[in-house]
Parts: sequence; structure tokens; C-alpha cells
Amino acid sequence: MTTRALVLSGGGPVGIAWETGLIGGYAAAGLDVSAADFMMGTSAGSFVAARLAMGTTPAALVAPFLAKDDATPPPLPAGGETRADASRPPNTSVLMEKMAAAQGSGKSAEAVRAELGAYALAADTISEEAFIKSFGRSLADLPADAWPTRGYACTAVDALDGSFHLWTKDSRVGLARAVASSCSVPGVYPPITINGRRYIDGGMRSGTNADKATGYDRVLLVAIRLAAEGPIAERMKERLDGEIKVLTDAGAKVEVVYPDAGSVAAFGVNLMDARRRPAAAKAGYAQGKAEADALKAFWTG
Repeated sequence: MTTRALVLSGGGPVGIAWETGLIGGYAAAGLDVSAADFMMGTSAGSFVAARLAMGTTPAALVAPFLAKDDATPPPLPAGGETRADASRPPNTSVLMEKMAAAQGSGKSAEAVRAELGAYALAADTISEEAFIKSFGRSLADLPADAWPTRGYACTAVDALDGSFHLWTKDSRVGLARAVASSCSVPGVYPPITINGRRYIDGGMRSGTNADKATGYDRVLLVAIRLAAEGPIAERMKERLDGEIKVLTDAGAKVEVVYPDAGSVAAFGVNLMDARRRPAAAKAGYAQGKAEADALKAFWTG
């Protein structure tokens, strides 16, 4: 029996919208990737995958976005934004500068991530509880120990020592806090307390962390990227190529989906700009409908 995994990358509030639209578009065209045996998400992808793993249908997930004008952000449960001034996207330039400087320092990966964790711990942000509530009733109101019965995992990084964590059912961590930790962009959102430790965005290791989805015959990897060229794009591609090799060496067939030109145009220049969510979701929906037939043989074969 063929087993399937769906891996969703990070991408901020805009990424949540686009991934939701893409998967909704697939479903509208007869391809339901939410039926995967295992779903794994990093940052934005952790939220989308969690909703699907908890039983929300692709159609229901995308509906709030499709019902809104492009200039009108959907309600918070569709993709959380809680800053005091959400009319303007947060400035992530300091984070980008710190990531670039740390990566070029020659330090170990864990040491680099610990530096980013220290930055996150020192930042002035909203409270942990307010951030968790931003995910809406679908996650925030779940019992503290709730976890999907279906295969699901999300990623996070320990803010104190930089170690990487893959939250699964066996971790015995509540879903709301696990997802919040995976989405905790340093400097923007608060590190999340889990079992006495503080955790930040799993994207500080990798935007996809796809190498953690081994053991499945087919892996559909949805990877958000903005720039197709330049040093940052090259590093991301090198990292992703390495993760795909881990999967293929383990025997998986892998298909990677990137945003098409229409989706990239809808994103704008800042994936944290919540005002872009409706347009990004609609672009993803159109892309999903257009590409579903080409993916069916891979996913169902």
C-alpha cells in the first residue's frame, strides 16, 4: 500500500493564506492532499497542516479567504495576526540581518540558532497567551493535551540552546502550543513555553525541514520562495536539495510545488504583510486548480 506525506513550508501569514488556497484549489479540482497519511509543517505550514489533521476540509479552510475582498483581511481564525498595529507588516529586517550574519560566522548550526533565540527572548512582543489565542477557536480552545489522531508533526527550535525539535503525538505537547512555537518568528512573536523551555520558529533550522518526513512512499513538498536568484535563494535551494536527497535516498518519490508567477506577484515583498492574505489565497487557489491534474498521477498512482 502506497503511503503519502504532505510537507508544508513556512511563509508567514501570507504563506498560510497561499497554502490554504493551493490545497483548496487542488480539492476543488478533485485532488484531496489532506488525505495524506502524515502531514508535517514548519511555521505557517504547521498551522495549515494542523487544521487539516484535525479534520477541517480544504474547502472549509479556504472559504473565509475566498469570501473576502483582496483589501479586506479575513477574520483571525483564518490565519492569526495580533500585533497592536496589524495595519502595517512587521519589520523583519533586523532578523534577516542577524540570520545572515550568524550564518556567515562559521559557528555551528545550533550556536547560530541559539543566537537567534537570544534575540527572540529579548524582544518586546505580545504575550504568549495572546499569540496562542490569535489562532482562533479551532486551535486555541482545544484541550491542553489535544493532538490529531492522524499523523501530524510540526517543528520548533529551543531558544536557549538552539536544538531542533519535531513535535509529534509522542512528544505529549498540546497542539496549540506546539503550533505557536513553530510560528514564533523571532522579534515578532513571543517564544513559547513548553515543559519549562522556550521555543521559536522551526524555520530557523530550515523553511521546510523536509528531511524529517522519511518513511513514506510519496512526499508532496510545498515550498514557498520569493527570490529565484541571489545568495539567499542559492542557500535555500542547496538546503532543500539536501533534504530532498535524504527523502529519495530513503526510497521516497518527491514532488516539489513552488508558487507560480501569479502567486509570487500576489505575495508582495513581505510575507508577514497580513493585508496580502486574500490575494495570496486566491492566487494559490487558482494555481491549485490549474496544477491538480498534473499531480494526480504522482499522488494517487
